[in-house]
Amino acid sequence: CTDEVSAIVIDLGSHTCKAGYAGEDAPKAVFPSVVGCIDQMDADDDKENNDSETNNNNVDSNKPKGKRRLYVGSQALGFRRDHMEVVSPLKDGVVVDWDIVDSIWDHALKDCLLVDPKEHPMLLAEPSSNTQQQRERTAELMFEKYKVPALFLAKNAVLTSFASGRATSVVVDSGGGSTTVAPVHDGYVLQKAVSSSPIGGEFLTDCLMKSLESKGIVIKPRYSFKRKEIQPGVFQTVDVDFPHTTESYKLYSQRVIASDIKECVCRAPDTPYDESAYSNIPMTPYELPDGQTIEIGADRFKIPDILFNPPLAQTIPGMDNFAEISPSVRGLPQMVIESINRCDVDIRKELFGSILLAGGTASMQQLKERLEKDLLEESPQAARVKVLASGNATERRFRFAVV
Repeated sequence: CTDEVSAIVIDLGSHTCKAGYAGEDAPKAVFPSVVGCIDQMDADDDKENNDSETNNNNVDSNKPKGKRRLYVGSQALGFRRDHMEVVSPLKDGVVVDWDIVDSIWDHALKDCLLVDPKEHPMLLAEPSSNTQQQRERTAELMFEKYKVPALFLAKNAVLTSFASGRATSVVVDSGGGSTTVAPVHDGYVLQKAVSSSPIGGEFLTDCLMKSLESKGIVIKPRYSFKRKEIQPGVFQTVDVDFPHTTESYKLYSQRVIASDIKECVCRAPDTPYDESAYSNIPMTPYELPDGQTIEIGADRFKIPDILFNPPLAQTIPGMDNFAEISPSVRGLPQMVIESINRCDVDIRKELFGSILLAGGTASMQQLKERLEKDLLEESPQAARVKVLASGNATERRFRFAVV
């Protein structure tokens, strides 16, 4: 039927939430999957101030939930508020706070897509490790609160595989919170062969921030200064003090800037990172929001190489606590080979020839070429290795299924 109502697709990731219509190449709405949270007691104290900010900036997704007020979306999080903590509903890929998930879905459906959920079937992307209890709670919320006419929960890896036109593949999903390798065969995830690593985009961003701090470079959050033009083309930066700003909001604001630095200048090295080989490479300039220009050298290659060589993170000052979990963390090529080796012998050849890259971190420059090179060296000689990634970085980051 040509007038069939489109299904809504929502993918709540560890870093961003994506929402849109099934069959389209990219989501309509992309916003952080963390929210600002103020205890209601603090919100009452600053109510007048918050309400004026809300009205001026047309932020409609500030919803009191019990004893706290939640601020959802890029615009709402962009405004600094006293005592506002930045919290995530997910921990290790599992939902731990359903109130926050509820407010994120509300924002996606009512504020971003402007749809009535009662009129659209719903497709929700879920991680391969999702439990039965999580699925039941998801269905309960969707049917009882949003009154959706139909609901389907699909694995991220399956959606990525189908979106590239394949029913069988190995999906390397490197997102914000973690990296997951999941083999898909005939449209089903092979659970026994799924492997994951805590190293994702946010971990690499933290490594970059610590490395810059060790060199004396401090990233000033956007709210902490004002710039005024004292004469044409000349700006003066004036620091602004907000004593009631929480550490979590300060860290969130710094991470936004550090993440942009990472995306602009970092690229995976062609060969394993070596301190002496990269010590004299040309520096790349980057202008921070406060007007300060910094020079980034070897870190451009060292940070991405942590995906391939996790112990490298321990050489960065301030990342010593990673030593506790590093022995169990494998590099990307080892994860892929280990995952394929857990599958039946009959399908291994097909899996080696169809390795798909997905997720925000996977859009890093030269990552595809480096992964393919390492896999060719470490895989069996009979295997024909092929790593596939969309040439369009946006499509690779926001891989959506054609349903």
